[in-house]
Amino acid sequence: MADLASELHPFAESLLEPGEELVGACIASQQRRFKGWMVAIAVAPERIVIQRMARGREFKGEGEPLSLRREDIAGARAGGAGTWGASPTAPIMDRATVELKISTTGGEKMKLMLMRSGKALGIGAGADIQAEGVESLARWFEEGGGSL
Repeated sequence: MADLASELHPFAESLLEPGEELVGACIASQQRRFKGWMVAIAVAPERIVIQRMARGREFKGEGEPLSLRREDIAGARAGGAGTWGASPTAPIMDRATVELKISTTGGEKMKLMLMRSGKALGIGAGADIQAEGVESLARWFEEGGGSL
């Protein structure tokens, strides 16, 4: 079985435009009522791309990816264990597991559960990509400043 980095990195790059820089990638679970599925999150300097994953062990997308620029985000909050903050940055960086809620200007609402460490996911080799990707996501929100 390949390690997470060797599968996630090329998959995340495929979600971006040619020449667009991938600054981080991670996986999360997305939850909606009584359903849940895995998503891959690609972080680029100007946007994040969220792609629902097909079931199975291979990194394959299901449906169209959701591309979000900072101006597409109406609100974002991160928290867990009863603590919610107005800014998603600190909770994303402070917890091993964090729930990230994003509302878009188009009316879509997402609830994502992120693990900061790939080791917490039971992933050995290549686990650093998860921690680095979550940190990149937190920085992306932080750089958005007042829009969050």
